[in-house]
Amino acid sequence: MHELSTLDYVVFFVYFLIVAGYGIWVYRRKTGHDGTLEGDSKDYFLAEGSLTWWAIGSSLIASNISAEQFVGMSGSGFAIGLAISTYEWMAALTLVIVATFFIPVYLKNKIFTMPQFLHQRYNGTVAMIMAIFWLALYVVVNLTSILYLGAIAVSSISGLSLTFCMGALAIFAVIITLGGMKVIGFTDVIQVFFLILGGLATTYLALNLVAEHYGQSGVLAGFSQMTKLADDHFHMILKRDDAHYLDLPGLTVLLGGMWIVNLNYWGCNQYITQRALGADLPTARNGILFAAFLKLLMPVIVVLPGIAAYVLYQAGEFGPAEFGAGADLNPDRAYPVLLNILPAGLKGLSFAALTAAVVASLAGKANSIATIFTLDIYKKVINPEASEKKLVSVGKITVVVAMVLGVLIAPFLGIDKKGGFQFIQEYTGFVSPGIFAMFILGFFWKKTTSSAALFATIGGFAASVFLKFLPRFVDLQFLAPIGFSAPSQDAAEKGMYVIPFLDRMGIVFVFCVVMMVLISLLETGRGVQPKGLEVDASMFRPHRSFAIGSAVIIVLLTALYTIYW
Repeated sequence: MHELSTLDYVVFFVYFLIVAGYGIWVYRRKTGHDGTLEGDSKDYFLAEGSLTWWAIGSSLIASNISAEQFVGMSGSGFAIGLAISTYEWMAALTLVIVATFFIPVYLKNKIFTMPQFLHQRYNGTVAMIMAIFWLALYVVVNLTSILYLGAIAVSSISGLSLTFCMGALAIFAVIITLGGMKVIGFTDVIQVFFLILGGLATTYLALNLVAEHYGQSGVLAGFSQMTKLADDHFHMILKRDDAHYLDLPGLTVLLGGMWIVNLNYWGCNQYITQRALGADLPTARNGILFAAFLKLLMPVIVVLPGIAAYVLYQAGEFGPAEFGAGADLNPDRAYPVLLNILPAGLKGLSFAALTAAVVASLAGKANSIATIFTLDIYKKVINPEASEKKLVSVGKITVVVAMVLGVLIAPFLGIDKKGGFQFIQEYTGFVSPGIFAMFILGFFWKKTTSSAALFATIGGFAASVFLKFLPRFVDLQFLAPIGFSAPSQDAAEKGMYVIPFLDRMGIVFVFCVVMMVLISLLETGRGVQPKGLEVDASMFRPHRSFAIGSAVIIVLLTALYTIYW
């Protein structure tokens, strides 16, 4: 039944009132009721010095988890299984690395935006090119996809029109975003509470449904049945003959391109790092560590329901009406299908969880768009003499404009026809290797020059495109023993052996690093003097509680990969 009951609406509106009311309270407390601090741009964009570790960690997760995970990753759980959890579990270890090595560099050098880092480390040309690129990427790709996929999910559950859902999500997000990063950070604590509570409730019911279908009860019985009936869905490392090897190519998820995906996303992304850049180092590290523990929990919320839906589909509990049939089978329907069979009240709670994930991501993305445009374009190019109050006003206008643009263009991008979670990862991967190479060498090798950074940006993208389309013109079957794979038997017969996109990212990253080193050595040999950052070994020394927490993360990950290898 694709509609909400009265009780569901009551639960949802209680959530809305709690989040909106708390946001207004935080905003009024911040401004002292008279707006006296509203003119402080760093307070508005970064919540400088006011976010606690638990608010930073919650905001990181709330901004990261959206319809992409709830719908896309759950669909991947349906199609692939637990292996898709590598994006979440490897992210936990990545967050530990970012907190240990990346955040100290940003804070020590007083870096508040990613284009600012590029300007400070390289030059204004590199910074401006990337600022414009990030703005376009955030508005045209990220904001629109979050908005559209979120609206599709909300619409399929509530029965409300897609256009109405897009507008409602955008307005809700704008209300939160206009209060600045402090309001976003603290309201995200509530958003994450609803996200986890509703997500766990859905997982509980999904596993219990599996148990009941086989004459048992309880989540443990349901989980046991799932591991027996879908054993192929409980392996973290896929073998080369697996149909989904191109998406998750074996050990690459532990030793290869998965690191590029995660380190670029969590360490070089304004949308993410902005949450920690307004805090001191111990607070930032504790917040990121808290987010790492929450990432370990995410597969329970988004992947297990997808596997449960797969088991129920195979048992005939769901039919073509829910998922389609044959070539039209759509795994991304797994999560909405499960939500639609929840009882009244619980469905409203899970609906609130999904909405919380979408709204929090929209708010975080809009704030990042406003921060980059205001501080890196408006202040530096359009109006260098702008007052603090003017910068905040421009930031708020940018939020509204970005959201309106998102609502207007999202329906025309074909987002719903381009696939799920892995598609988003793959096509982000066209630019990730070059950007990450530019950042990592900029951090830790003082000889890296601006020309080398510019090459990584353009050359990395060109190399990714070249390797993507190379199999159309060259028979690569002779490279099959070293990891190239055919997407189908028919493709194999035609010699269409391709590089799994995670492997491609690793190859392009190594290419970019080598070329950057060569270009930098050539230029420094001619007398070019790069601008290095202030870095010393003492910056990276972790405090005791962070070290203990990091060790726990590593032990848990080792156990998970050992059990589900």
